[in-house]
Parts: sequence; structure tokens; C-alpha cells
Amino acid sequence: MALTFRQMVQKAREHVKGLTPEEARAKIEANPNTLVIDVQDAADAGACGLIPGGINISLGMLPIRADLELPEHLRAPELMDRSRPVIVTCGAGGQAALGAYLLQEMGFTDVAFIDGGTAAWKAAGFPVA
Repeated sequence: MALTFRQMVQKAREHVKGLTPEEARAKIEANPNTLVIDVQDAADAGACGLIPGGINISLGMLPIRADLELPEHLRAPELMDRSRPVIVTCGAGGQAALGAYLLQEMGFTDVAFIDGGTAAWKAAGFPVA
């Protein structure tokens, strides 16, 4: 049976931890090595703003950038350590859940997403760049 976007997001949410903006901020402050990835396309991430210190890797490129078997020039060096804490975000949280689930399936052991995405982060009064 084919799944819709919403059904895929629901499946991802069942397997990966969602964080409130406050929980995400506390995790980032507790461990400055935490990587924040915005999985929106670059134009959308720029319009919404990036969480300070975060990077933008679109959802479509995420599995390529995280694949340890691809040539080094295709990989993101930030994604080489599977034990590094990772928080995934996007505009509203759906793509973030999918991205976090994808990373978990690729062997990342400490991955979560921001429930409500960067919009919720901004609504909580936290800064974006």
C-alpha cells in the first residue's frame, strides 16, 4: 500500500524522538557538539532562518551526505560520527521527522527532531540566523 506524506511522517514519529524547542535548546546547551541540521531546501531554510550553529542539508541530499561508503567529496564531514548527537529541523517538523528517521536507519544512535520545526523554535522566542 502506498503511503502519503502524512503517513510517512507518522511512521517516522513512531520511531524517532521528537523534542520541544525547549528540550532541543537544553540538549544543544548541554552538549555543544550537538549537530543541528535543517533539511529544508536551501531557499526555504533561508527564508525561515537557521538555528544558530546549524547547517542546511536538504532532505533529498541527506542520505548521500551521510553515506560512509560514497566518495569523500560527496559526504558531509559533520556526519561521519554516528554517535554524535543530531537534532533535525525543518519549517514545521514533518520533513525533520523523516530526516531524523532516515539518519537513525543509517546507524545514528542519538538523533531526534524538533516537533514543530524552526517555526516552533521561533515561536518559543529562540533566535535564528
